[in-house]
Amino acid sequence: MDINLIRTASLVRGRIWLLQTGALPELETLKTNLRWRRLTLFKQLIAAVFLVSALVGNSFAQEKIIKLTSTEWPPYTGAKLKEQGASAVVAKEAFKAMGYTLVVEFYPWTRAVTMAKEDPKYMGYFPEYHSADLAKEFTFSDPMGNGPLGFAERNDKRVTWNSIDDLSKFRVGVVQDYVNTEEFDKRVADKKLKVDVTTSDLKNLQKLDGGRIDLAVVDKNVMDYLIRTAPELASAKTSLRFNDKLLEDKKLYICFKKGAEGEKLAKIYSEGLKKINVAAIMAQSLK
Repeated sequence: MDINLIRTASLVRGRIWLLQTGALPELETLKTNLRWRRLTLFKQLIAAVFLVSALVGNSFAQEKIIKLTSTEWPPYTGAKLKEQGASAVVAKEAFKAMGYTLVVEFYPWTRAVTMAKEDPKYMGYFPEYHSADLAKEFTFSDPMGNGPLGFAERNDKRVTWNSIDDLSKFRVGVVQDYVNTEEFDKRVADKKLKVDVTTSDLKNLQKLDGGRIDLAVVDKNVMDYLIRTAPELASAKTSLRFNDKLLEDKKLYICFKKGAEGEKLAKIYSEGLKKINVAAIMAQSLK
């Protein structure tokens, strides 16, 4: 007998038996369940691949976000200033040129410096003047602009000076924890100058306007902005002026955390500065 006929007959008898016993529907159901399980597992695998891709992408995006602290120092930085101030515009544009996004968060000056140094979510702070002491604690970027540092004085009591020593007979207002010039700060540390310490440039100028100090250390752009915009200094528009002699035309920097990551970001940022026109951005933002 033909072997194929035998096999066919056997399959037919088997299917007849399954139909008679009622087992065939259960078998079909089992096959269907297996197909659904395979499909479900496939869908879960695809979903897992998308999830991992999203997580990796999100992690990469987070690595491209840099957080720095700053303070209210208009027109250079300020939470309510247009684009957060001239220095913030420069910093953001330089990082953007290197594919990074800069987020700036504002605090009182002393706290801004402390958090930049101690809080792991921040990689530094700005803007800052260079000093040898700070260079021991932070990694400085390349310069990101400059600002004319000198003295505010009263119109009716103008001061003529040629050296820092000439200032010893005057009471000079300074802002707590601000770096000024190396020579000036050394004289202050050695108690060779009479200084009055306050917490902001605004308060310093108010003291000068009220006749409580003879001079106030201040950046000229900061002084001009505050006298133009602060209601507390309404009378200062006629009573105060900027002394003719500068302490120094100070360069501005970002101070990055000490360590490999801070050094890496300082190099990235400094490369970004080369890709933008810092002077033009500062000039436009300071208008």
